Amino acid sequence: MPQEKKKVAQGEQKSNFVFGKLNYQLMLLSIAIVIIGFILMAGKTDIYSFTKITLAPIVVVAGFALGIVAILKNPTK
Repeated sequence: MPQEKKKVAQGEQKSNFVFGKLNYQLMLLSIAIVIIGFILMAGKTDIYSFTKITLAPIVVVAGFALGIVAILKNPTK
């Protein structure tokens, strides 16, 4: 038994992350989409335009939805 523990300690230690690579990529993509949505919402001129009233909120909600998917996606090993 003690020899097996030494082999594990000296050999490769497998790190167990909670999320996989795809989860992190989806999370970064969702953050980027939310930022794009807020950029679309920004500005002082023509506050009642289609972009600021309709498109930007849809983009932000889509970014948050993708963030939820990134969290709930089962990481493949």
